[in-house]
Amino acid sequence: MSKLMLLGDEAVAQAAMDAGLSGMYAYPGTPSTEIMEYIQASRVASDKNIIREWSANEKTAMEAALGMSYTGKRSMVAMKHVGLNVAADGFINSAMTGVNGGLIVVAADDPSMHSSQNEQDSRFYGKFAFVPTFEPSSQQEAYNMIFEAFETSEKYKVPVLFRITTRLAHSRSAVEQNDEVKQNDFSLPSELRQFVLLPAIARKKYKGLLANYEAIANDDKFQKNNFYIDGEDKSFGIVACGLAYNYLAENCRREKCKHPVIKIGSYPVREDLLGRLKEECDEIIVLEEGYPLVEELMRGYPSSSYKIRGRLDGSVPRDGELNPNIVAKALGMNSLYGEEVPGIVRKRPPSLCKGCGHADMYNALNTALEEHGPGKVFSDIGCYTLGALPPFNAINSCVDMGASVTMAVGAADGGLFPSVAVIGDSTFTHSGMTGLLDAVIKKSPVTIIISDNSTTGMTGGQKSHATNRLESICEGLGVEKEHIRVIIPLRKNHDENTEVIKEELVYKGVSVIISQRECIQTAARRRKKEREKK
Repeated sequence: MSKLMLLGDEAVAQAAMDAGLSGMYAYPGTPSTEIMEYIQASRVASDKNIIREWSANEKTAMEAALGMSYTGKRSMVAMKHVGLNVAADGFINSAMTGVNGGLIVVAADDPSMHSSQNEQDSRFYGKFAFVPTFEPSSQQEAYNMIFEAFETSEKYKVPVLFRITTRLAHSRSAVEQNDEVKQNDFSLPSELRQFVLLPAIARKKYKGLLANYEAIANDDKFQKNNFYIDGEDKSFGIVACGLAYNYLAENCRREKCKHPVIKIGSYPVREDLLGRLKEECDEIIVLEEGYPLVEELMRGYPSSSYKIRGRLDGSVPRDGELNPNIVAKALGMNSLYGEEVPGIVRKRPPSLCKGCGHADMYNALNTALEEHGPGKVFSDIGCYTLGALPPFNAINSCVDMGASVTMAVGAADGGLFPSVAVIGDSTFTHSGMTGLLDAVIKKSPVTIIISDNSTTGMTGGQKSHATNRLESICEGLGVEKEHIRVIIPLRKNHDENTEVIKEELVYKGVSVIISQRECIQTAARRRKKEREKK
């Protein structure tokens, strides 16, 4: 066995390959992106012929992983927490159908919203769908748990949710590898109607799912990730979930904590385990990243004697990610690291790269809109969302992937004219195409600007499904050919581009302007590779 220095994301990826993975599916989204990138770059994955191409969105990735599972092979799908919203239909129903080969759904949550619209907690999806959930506290534990997750998935014939958070995903530690597991052989489900959720079948499957979830809760092997550590000072007890256990350990200087602790690494959690603290301590502090899932669970237990502290009573901040200082304060200990952020450190607002095509597009759009007034532009999620900030101040929304197009349609229905949507090329093929189809069917007076930089730029330059396809996609969806315009966003083309946008703004129908120039970062990398080949 060898040791590797791995990010949490990379530990998950390496473990999956070592555990017999046959198919990896994902859409890039921070902090989950490096899982797929690690597998794509792996020579081992190539030698093992592991499928590892990006999907159009998280829903298609989830469903493809379920299809791989149908053949008896082990598969994994990865996404950020809001990506699980996109995949939720397939994810929740896959718990009902069950799986054939092991299936792991990795959700990388982003408490504190470092690069996200919200900080939702994916553990609630596991509870909602009645599927087992793993939450590692370290890179090594993440690696080991992937093996357990595949075993659990195949033992109980259900998908498994694997929840990590930003700090674990993007921090690095030594990881010791296990022996490799051979990939599963091809095998169809023993019951060929297993994946048919007709109501008569689904009703039976739901009863089985509920019984399955209870069996998992009472499975000693599954529950070994949840355990009690005794302590002599029982003035209060501590429940530490996932990465919170690491922060607790830091404050104890890697020594044994003097208070009794329950470490939680998998869900569902047995009530009798949590009940032990309830019997021993008058007060319990719950430390968990994200929402107060376990805290709410314990508050629901019948008792009149013990007090629960955590995110709900303000002992831990209700929002944001945990850190060692927050944990120390909640435990009444001295902080290890002094101030959270030294006063001399100033926040630096994000900005578009110098020379970015999005900037030239916004300059032309702003000029074209001068005669129409503010409040006309809906945007989407990508680098171009920075158009909300100075010096552009150009956009009025950023809600979810694809919402720019459909919000523009709805605003036009409400009387807004012109109504403009700005969306990136990768986001358009992720979830903007159906909105454009709605606009075409309704003959909405909207102008859609697809800011095409031929990559998924915000997450590091992954391949875009839209490259060299946008004009034909828009025409295929029914946009009139004469109202599909292509511009090159360069400063020298400003006047020409402004005129094109002006013409389409006043058109009382659906128009699409494709602002097309390669991302300067991916262009620089491409040119470097070309020079190296010479």
